[in-house]
Amino acid sequence: MSNEQSQRSAAFFVGDHLALDFVNSRSRPSGVWTEWLADGADLLDWLQQASAIDAAVAGRFRAGDARRLDEIAGQARDLRAWLRSFVEAHAGRPLEADVVAELAPLNRLLAEDRDYLQVDVADAGSTQEPRLVQRRLRRWTSPRQLLLPIAEAIADLVCHADFRLIRACEGSACTILFLDRTKAHARRWCSMAICGNRAKVAAYRARALKTCARIASRSSAPAGPKRA
Repeated sequence: MSNEQSQRSAAFFVGDHLALDFVNSRSRPSGVWTEWLADGADLLDWLQQASAIDAAVAGRFRAGDARRLDEIAGQARDLRAWLRSFVEAHAGRPLEADVVAELAPLNRLLAEDRDYLQVDVADAGSTQEPRLVQRRLRRWTSPRQLLLPIAEAIADLVCHADFRLIRACEGSACTILFLDRTKAHARRWCSMAICGNRAKVAAYRARALKTCARIASRSSAPAGPKRA
């Protein structure tokens, strides 16, 4: 692990959609670019934090070929760059059917999947009857498959999300994208604790400076003529 990796903050999951969280895995919410997919170990950590893979799958690949895992991390970064470009090109308006040609890289990746259905017991606390459910599982045989949960999230984004509600944080140096799921669709910030609070502080300082300037202007103005 590099010194830069050890000093960076935890990854941000504020996009309200896994595909946008993936885009945000390289971003600059504090004004400095931060990379959360620098190598294969990073990729496993990020996927596990995003609940895209479980600890058993992550452990299996951590024990494997680290060099091959680093190569897959590089492919993930390429996929992310493609996705950011696609989202930024289409955000703010309905996604039309004619974009399907642009999704060829995604469809090629999805075609690599090897998953299957299993009948299993429903989760504890489920009230459905019967207590049996279908679960879709994946045969994890190659590090390349680590890109598939991301590809599925991207497919869900383009097929089910309203691209009119994809926004960029209004923070002056922030690059984070998010899906505005608020009732009024009025979300402005990646996080109120980060950019929202920073904007409030900046606005307060601006008002304070204006007030000080106004007071200074009044105090320095020449006094009027004295009355007899």
